[in-house]
Amino acid sequence: MQVLEFNYELPEELIAQHPLEKRDESRLMVLNRKEKTIEHKVFKDIIDYLKPGDCLVRNNTKVIPARLYGKKNTGANVEFLLLKNMENDIWETIVRPGNKLHSGAKVIFGDGILKAEILETLDGGTRKVKFYYEGIFNEILDKIGLMPLPPYIHEKLKQKDRYQTVYAKYDGSAAAPTAGLHFTPELLEKITEKGVEIANVTLHVGIGTFRPVKEETVEEHKMHTEHFYIKKEDVDKINKAKQNGGRIIAVGTTSCRVLETIADENGIVKECEGDTSIFIYPGYKFKILDALITNFHLPQSTLLMLVSALAEKDYIIKAYEEAVKEKYRFFSFGDAMFIE
Repeated sequence: MQVLEFNYELPEELIAQHPLEKRDESRLMVLNRKEKTIEHKVFKDIIDYLKPGDCLVRNNTKVIPARLYGKKNTGANVEFLLLKNMENDIWETIVRPGNKLHSGAKVIFGDGILKAEILETLDGGTRKVKFYYEGIFNEILDKIGLMPLPPYIHEKLKQKDRYQTVYAKYDGSAAAPTAGLHFTPELLEKITEKGVEIANVTLHVGIGTFRPVKEETVEEHKMHTEHFYIKKEDVDKINKAKQNGGRIIAVGTTSCRVLETIADENGIVKECEGDTSIFIYPGYKFKILDALITNFHLPQSTLLMLVSALAEKDYIIKAYEEAVKEKYRFFSFGDAMFIE
């Protein structure tokens, strides 16, 4: 399957540069896979499409201020982007300028409250980095780190919390699970009152989620790995809903990838922790997922391939073309889609 099949024309002005003032007033495109219809709604209308007995599965990861600006011993400026905590104070990191930061190089951040040493170069050009500090690492990041906004967002974020979901809980992501950005505490309360169960998974989103597919064919692409876990109380909610005939609805592609990684052939999940590099593209048979809430994804991206596996590719591309025509807002701070 050719990667070019997942292309569409997107005018640059439709890439949302900032979030809307009210989270749940973004637009919502509703795709009904059975009827092949396309409806235009507002996100808070999502409640009309949820039924008692459904289970909404969301990713409660929290974005860390993973972008750091520091200096080498020579005084040269450098930029670090933390990707993944490998062990204790050792992180996989993107460093810039990469050609100047090799094993043994030392960097100082925030007047010396954080120091780093490059240990080695990893596959793909990232670096294994050890950090030295006194106190609590996440508190230091809060002081000197910046939110790692996606490369297509060029405007500064005025409020840090707008690149977090309202239910973000566990630190570890280099990017937000953006489908969840549309929910407000009030909307979640109404959903619960309707009899919809809400379960959590935790998957720490890596920056690889923005990497374009460089191969010519889909099958050649190798997915990055991301760490996840799910607790027993959430497993029980999901399994109960499935066994009682409720739908399992993922909030975002990250929740979807966890569910499809851990589900057995009967669509039953169990408590576990691990790394997933699952790659979902057309031809994939879903084991547990019934519906998906998601944002609009980059052309030729693995996420566009995932939604094309759930709904027919031509139907998805048609929906995207309609979204462009209707001037929907695209990507992380953009509008949403519900595929049922």
